[in-house]
Amino acid sequence: MLIAVDFDGTIVQHEYPKIGKEIPFAIDTLKRLQKDFHQLVLWTVREGKELDEAVEYCRARGLEFYAINRSYPEEEIEEGVSRKVNADLFIDDRNLGGLPDWGVIYQMITSGNHHLPPKPEIHNEYGNKKKGFFSMFKK
Repeated sequence: MLIAVDFDGTIVQHEYPKIGKEIPFAIDTLKRLQKDFHQLVLWTVREGKELDEAVEYCRARGLEFYAINRSYPEEEIEEGVSRKVNADLFIDDRNLGGLPDWGVIYQMITSGNHHLPPKPEIHNEYGNKKKGFFSMFKK
């Protein structure tokens, strides 16, 4: 698969424009996905010097990307045109539901099940199952 991966908040903690601390197991998981023959694209809003710093951060830890902010290395990017990439899967902390643990991400990809596992039920102080916000709309 071609997997697009965000940088800030996904590989490292948000400290933009600085580079935050690595999110545990992010680099190791991505390198393992590469060993499993997946191609990784760095997909980030970083540009210029900040982008170069992010690429070098990953490279210094043994992580090289197939492409950066494009679907394939030779893709020509026009000025003022969206940098949306054509990936099979996107890993980004801004996903609905947030960023799962990197172990969960790896299991989801290798199992072919790209859906998050159900969250455990939450109960109130009386032992009753808490109802979610949208339950008020059910008939």
